[in-house]
Amino acid sequence: MDREPSAAKPTGPAADEPTGATESTEDEVVVEEAAAEPVELDIESLLSERDQFKDIALRLQADFENYRRRMSAQTNDEIDRATGRVVEGLLPVLDACEAAFAHGADQVEPVWSALIGALQKQGLEALDLQDKPFDPSVAEAVAHEPGSDPTFDGPVVVETLRTGYRWKGRVLRPAMVRTRG
Repeated sequence: MDREPSAAKPTGPAADEPTGATESTEDEVVVEEAAAEPVELDIESLLSERDQFKDIALRLQADFENYRRRMSAQTNDEIDRATGRVVEGLLPVLDACEAAFAHGADQVEPVWSALIGALQKQGLEALDLQDKPFDPSVAEAVAHEPGSDPTFDGPVVVETLRTGYRWKGRVLRPAMVRTRG
């Protein structure tokens, strides 16, 4: 039973180290695998959450763009209505100039032309209804002459008593007309 000390197996904590190291490596692998599973789940949930926030951000961006367009259109409409009211306030001046010119006051014509020209550049248009079918959406018939036309298609404007105006496609003031038919 001669044993050599070098060949003998060591006992105690030093003897357990190689075995313990192997076990701790196996334990670490098991722990890493167990830890990797929640990390993968965390990554998937984070990606899902990121996609949800991205969708929310895109919806908010689209909503804001729609709001901006709606406010811009509303502002432009309000500006057009306010400008239309200013132009409507100038219509009696145009009527006075037109009446003065019709009664021979040639000195008024340059002022009248300049005023109507400036307003036309901004969107005012005089309604030309002479010899056209009567349309109640753009004219008021204040006098009517009976007609003896066998091909009667309805009343026709024979005289414009007060000029009507349209502002940017909307009737600002209907014309006063005399019709026949």
